[in-house]
Amino acid sequence: MRWFVRLVAVLAAVALAPLAHAQSAPDKAAIEKIIKEYLIANPEVLVEALQEYERRQTVEKDERAKAALSKRRDELNGDPLTPVGGNPKGDVTIVEFFDYNCGYCRRAHPTVKSVVAGDGKIRVVHKQFPILSEESRMAARMALAAHKQGKYFEVHNALMEARGQISAERMAQIIADLKLDAQRLTKDMEDPAITAHLAQAADLARALGVNGTPAFIIGSQLIPGAVDADTMKAAVAKARKG
Repeated sequence: MRWFVRLVAVLAAVALAPLAHAQSAPDKAAIEKIIKEYLIANPEVLVEALQEYERRQTVEKDERAKAALSKRRDELNGDPLTPVGGNPKGDVTIVEFFDYNCGYCRRAHPTVKSVVAGDGKIRVVHKQFPILSEESRMAARMALAAHKQGKYFEVHNALMEARGQISAERMAQIIADLKLDAQRLTKDMEDPAITAHLAQAADLARALGVNGTPAFIIGSQLIPGAVDADTMKAAVAKARKG
């Protein structure tokens, strides 16, 4: 609650500032006493102020996200290194930012697959956003390197459907199971183009206000968290109408 105490202090300071310049010290003390008594008697004023503050913050964040969406739409919809699933010629695009070590991303994975399979006209843009661990970054590189061997989606599904945290040992097992060219994969994982791609995706996520995973962008909507199928379908329908 320290943040709330600080907010109260700021509100009081803002309220007193004009009066403090105009009044003498005794008057200021009297005004402070009046304000204190008023706030104690009417605590809902603080609640209303906090709600208004949060509303304005949300509006500002949404406006920044909309501006970034408009400015960086081409990056969002895909680039040569970004894997695109579903129907590449679909009329609605779902952009997903994810981390392979994110439990909520794994929870959302079957939802995304079922919604896309049941619609048939959705394209899915896979944006790697490995923010949780070094293993997350290794897994992201591994998946993008596998894309060069035409096996991105097999690796993606294996990583998303794995149990427990993704480790180097688990990645090695996936490489063996899927019969990837391990030597080529290891070399491609260090490709400067992949490094630049991951940096660009992270910059794009920050510009859009994506602070965690998973996060979905459907049409002009930014939807954080592991949403259910109905929510995702409703967002797709809205984007389709728009």
